[in-house]
Amino acid sequence: MKGFDPIELTYTVSRWVNRDVGGVEERRYYRFRGGRWYGGIATGDVVGCNLRCKFCWSWRYSHSLDKGNFYNPQQVFKKLIEIASSKGYRYLRLSGGEPTISRKHLIELLKLVEETDYVFILETNGILIGYDENFAKELANFNNLIIRVSFKGTTSEEFHMLTGADEKYFELQFKALVNLIEKGMKPGQDVYPAVMLSFSSDENYRLFKKKLASIHPALAESIDEEYVILYPHVIEILNRFKLKPRTAVYPNNIPEFMI
Repeated sequence: MKGFDPIELTYTVSRWVNRDVGGVEERRYYRFRGGRWYGGIATGDVVGCNLRCKFCWSWRYSHSLDKGNFYNPQQVFKKLIEIASSKGYRYLRLSGGEPTISRKHLIELLKLVEETDYVFILETNGILIGYDENFAKELANFNNLIIRVSFKGTTSEEFHMLTGADEKYFELQFKALVNLIEKGMKPGQDVYPAVMLSFSSDENYRLFKKKLASIHPALAESIDEEYVILYPHVIEILNRFKLKPRTAVYPNNIPEFMI
């Protein structure tokens, strides 16, 4: 089914959320925080995304382009390290929007993290990594990087329904996994899939896992299952799109496997 082109949207969003200052790419962020996810992680929440998910928990920032403040990679690194150090965290990440929209910024940040003992978890929809195998090659050079490719549904139809993007771009999420593995990242360890299942049937999920297994068996065994968390602002966007999840969880009752 026809929808928008997330590659074209990337260029539009990039003009708002990225800027060049003396050859250094700065990115808009709306906050920095610690959190219990992954057992404890320091997070920088970025502004801007190349999808328009109808269940997005950060839609006020990922769907807007003029929020937050600009930071360079060194400033982001310092903030994340300060949070992680003060709380005893091992992990760092960018979240909220799509980190890969700021490619130069991200790579420079990863270079800084590479000189530490911290592990960086890149949460991404994978669209741009699937689109450009050279991006996957750049990312595969880092030793303390884990990439979590977050699928928006289990089929191309679900992908379109949930994101508004053209169905064909769903395949780029799988291509991201292929590119990263071909460039040397270990499936199920350095790179693994996550998937939003709140709107999926059991049969669609079965076929989704079968497709992952055809790329590499370890991918089907390392899926991070995601379900909509019904924060008030998430309920607001779901109601706006008249979207009802088959399964969802409440903020005060999030299962351990999702944390």
